[in-house]
Amino acid sequence: MTDQGSAFQASPHSHVFLGDDHARAERRTWAVIVLCTVMMVAEIIGGALFGSLALIADGLHMSTHAGALLLAALAYTFARRYATDPNFTFGTGKFGDLAGYSSAIVLAMIALLIGYEAVLRFLNPVPIAFNEAIPIAALGLLVNIASAWLLAGGHHHGHEHGHGHSHGHGHSHGHARAHDHPHDHEHDDDHHHSHEDHDRRHLRDNNMRAAVIHVAADAAVSVLVIAGLLLARTFGWLWMDPLAGLIGALVIASWSVGLIRDTGAILLDRVPDPGMADKVKRTIESEGDRITDLHLWRLGPGHLGAIVSVATSAQREPAHYRQRLARFADLSHVTVEVQRLG
Repeated sequence: MTDQGSAFQASPHSHVFLGDDHARAERRTWAVIVLCTVMMVAEIIGGALFGSLALIADGLHMSTHAGALLLAALAYTFARRYATDPNFTFGTGKFGDLAGYSSAIVLAMIALLIGYEAVLRFLNPVPIAFNEAIPIAALGLLVNIASAWLLAGGHHHGHEHGHGHSHGHGHSHGHARAHDHPHDHEHDDDHHHSHEDHDRRHLRDNNMRAAVIHVAADAAVSVLVIAGLLLARTFGWLWMDPLAGLIGALVIASWSVGLIRDTGAILLDRVPDPGMADKVKRTIESEGDRITDLHLWRLGPGHLGAIVSVATSAQREPAHYRQRLARFADLSHVTVEVQRLG
């Protein structure tokens, strides 16, 4: 086999594995931060001018909300800025997952604090200034609705890739490498069904998901708080306020656990799509060859990496298997190693 190492070196390629709507999501997140910051400043100044401790407290709460969103925005910014940095072997597509994991930890801590405060209020009820607390909660809900609307504008699941690339390694009498850029993907019935029957969680932008969950969690708590306050004021059920807080804490905890589970799996390179792994195996082995090793992991939203070791007795080059796998648009970085039998 001819050594093609020099040709490989002369074919530099991109390792940019960011989501298709990365730039829009980044802009939307910064817009929500501006909204939350303006609201925070207005509440703190208003509380100081009118002597409202509740208004100041809600402004400080809004600052934690803006801080969590800032983490998401910075992740987008750094991922974009260092997307072509060669020090990141497989690009910066996981910046968002790292930020999402961190946000999930923050959400879990918030849930614990809300739950702790709710239990304390069950045991030691405190007087509530209903006429002040209800409008503040309603105002917070409106801000969260506006934030969710802004974030939704940059959150979709498009995943068309026009920059797929792959590596091939052949082992016979020498060491050979090949490199190509398959822009045209084969779309047959097998590919169509693969989009329907295997797990599509690898398409998620977990950074945006974390930001949306922060907003949704705050909105859910606002709704529960408003309901609890109205019932407490109408019927004198003071226990409704801490009960609403406790329910909100459980909802937030549930969302945070799901986010921790999904982002943690990505950071640890767990197989993101067992269905895709099965498709790769069946595609390669349909001609009588055998896969001896297969690694599949997520590089970024909508981007999967794969390392495939194939044992064959036929005279097939790595390019043959890359062509077979080119039908799967989500495989953005493929390395093929061929082991000759006999």
